[in-house]
Amino acid sequence: MNELRQALLTGEEIIFETRKHWMAPIRASIIAILLIIGGLILWSLAPPGGEGLFGSIGGMLGTLMWWIGLAIIVIGAAWLVWNIVAWLSANFGVSNQRVLCYEGLLRKHSSETLLNSVTDVKLTVPALGGMFGYGDLTILTASGAEGSDRFTTIRRAAEFRTALQSAQTGSKTADMSVAAIPAVPAPSVVDPSSQPAPMTMTASPIHHMSVPSRPPM
Repeated sequence: MNELRQALLTGEEIIFETRKHWMAPIRASIIAILLIIGGLILWSLAPPGGEGLFGSIGGMLGTLMWWIGLAIIVIGAAWLVWNIVAWLSANFGVSNQRVLCYEGLLRKHSSETLLNSVTDVKLTVPALGGMFGYGDLTILTASGAEGSDRFTTIRRAAEFRTALQSAQTGSKTADMSVAAIPAVPAPSVVDPSSQPAPMTMTASPIHHMSVPSRPPM
C-alpha cells in the first residue's frame, strides 16, 4: 500500500493517482551524467608514469587525475542513484477532498492541498513530453507563490489536471447542495423565572341561612 492510501481521511477516497515518468531520473540527472562522463575523460587523459624526472612528474599527475576522476564519478553516480530513488518513491493523487503528493525515501517531501484552496492548475508539456506521455503541473493556491506545488515529469499529467478540476466541481456542487437545505430552528427554551406567577383563586365559604319554620295552623 502506497502513502496515498495510508494518508486518507475518514470519508476520503482516491479519484485519480499517478507516478513519475521514467524520463524523470534522466531529466534530473543530466548534470550527474556529465560528471560521470567528465571523470571517465580524466581517466583516459591521465598520463602514465615513466622513467626520469618527467616520468615521475607524469606519474604523479596521472595518479592525481585518476583520483580526481574517481571522486567525480562517485559524486555523479550517487546523484544518479538519489534521483532514481526519488523517481521510484514518488506518488501523486487527487481525492474527493485534497491534492496529495509524497516523494522521497530518506528525505521526505509531502504536500496535501485542500481542493477548495486550489485556484489554478497550469500544465506544461515539453517537446519530448508529448511523444512519451509526461508533463509538468503547477498547483496554484490562494496563498500565492509560497503555497504553490510543482509536480515535474509525471505520467498522464493532462488527465491529472482534468481529474482535479472535476473533483473541484463535485466538491463545490456538494457544498451548494448542503447550503440550500434550510436550517431547522431550534426550539426556544423558556426560562421559568421569567414567566408571571400563576393567579390563585380562593373560593369564598358558603353561608347557610336558616329559615324560621311557620307555626302550625
